[in-house]
Amino acid sequence: MDIFSVNPANGKAIDHYRSHTNKEVKLNIEQTHAAWLKWKESSFTARSYYLINMAKVLLSQKNELARLMALEMGKPIKQGIAEVEKCASVCEYYAKNAAGFLKDQSVKTEASKSFVTFEPIGVVLAIMPWNFPLWQVFRFLAPALAAGNCGILKHASNVPGCAIAIQEIVEQSGFPENVFQTILVNSAKIDKIIENPLIKAVTITGSTNAGKKVAAKAGSLIKKTVLELGGSDAYVILEDADLDKAAEICVNSRLINSGQSCIAAKRFIVVKSVEKEFIKLFYEKMNAKIMGDPLNEATDIGPQARVDLRNELHNQVKRSIKKGAKCILGGELPKGNNAYYPPTILTKVKKGMPAYDEELFGPVAAIISARDERDAIRIANDSIFGLGAAVFTTDKIKGELIASTQIEAGSCFVNAMVKSDPRLPFGGIKESGYGRELGMFGIHEFVNIKTVWVE
Repeated sequence: MDIFSVNPANGKAIDHYRSHTNKEVKLNIEQTHAAWLKWKESSFTARSYYLINMAKVLLSQKNELARLMALEMGKPIKQGIAEVEKCASVCEYYAKNAAGFLKDQSVKTEASKSFVTFEPIGVVLAIMPWNFPLWQVFRFLAPALAAGNCGILKHASNVPGCAIAIQEIVEQSGFPENVFQTILVNSAKIDKIIENPLIKAVTITGSTNAGKKVAAKAGSLIKKTVLELGGSDAYVILEDADLDKAAEICVNSRLINSGQSCIAAKRFIVVKSVEKEFIKLFYEKMNAKIMGDPLNEATDIGPQARVDLRNELHNQVKRSIKKGAKCILGGELPKGNNAYYPPTILTKVKKGMPAYDEELFGPVAAIISARDERDAIRIANDSIFGLGAAVFTTDKIKGELIASTQIEAGSCFVNAMVKSDPRLPFGGIKESGYGRELGMFGIHEFVNIKTVWVE
């Protein structure tokens, strides 16, 4: 079976790739396991050397890689360049810090010596999505390789070119052969791959439904998983917020990656007393954004990644309007064979509407009115998701208290856009998943945290 790459801006096929057979997948896993038996013995100095090389390779190819992302999944070219640069930064981060993060930790006991050591566990299967086709992979890959693990990538089927490019980058960086391999297969084969005894753990970034299936399968085999799943991030705008600044940040967060981000702002919960002014500012800034060719540097919003995903989003908008939401911007399908969807604003959003209860994975903003601060926090937490959140207030002490103790999310930002950072742990709670990527906590997810006792 072939896997096709289709340009969502015009519906034209870019290329097609032959899927790997079951026999080829099994061989790839065996090759990567054999590579791991040697790689796990490598020094941190050697691992750092290769990671620095990989950062250099990424930066040298950032324009070509950004173009590839634009063609395969519609990412605006300037955002693609920034994504590649971020991939380079995570390689540099773990090159510098992995040895310290994985240093033996001495613990005083009755023993003559007792300590905790961190050992690599083997080959980790990474199931990755199309929305950040490089960053999602590298934020797993850099710490995995730095810890002495190896990786097998099953990427989303609509970005096969990006998947192959990542393997080529690893090879060009000088890493030993087969420490990382890409396999081109459809989702129906994932269970069989997880069953392979040489796969020791699984990390997935994707939808909540996909995460549940992967977790159930891996759990039945007692294999560790990290799940980074859906989100419906709440941005809470309080009465004392700087409304112009808040509106600017909120619009930029909602439209990053053309709205297709797990941690994009999705629900804007505004205290009633400032709702009218906030909507006015939000509308002006949202309406000024340019939708167009992702290869044009002036473009803010490219097409959605696929037509079926765009149509699903539009259906959520229509169902929300039918239930009483008011569309004050966008909400109409463009003509032609493409996957574009315009910046859209829904007001009067209430519980029971898709815009309130579901994740809207695209450039659609849901504005929800709250009576006061307490009500706004209640609404923010009234979700099955818990990935990211933000609160806007000129009282930073109050904002910090709300962010740290009152909003249910894996990350909560004050007067800023939620984003992942190599230095900080990233992940969610509730149906947004479990486990953490990045920072010190991320590199500890896929190691054997071993106690050693010497009498």
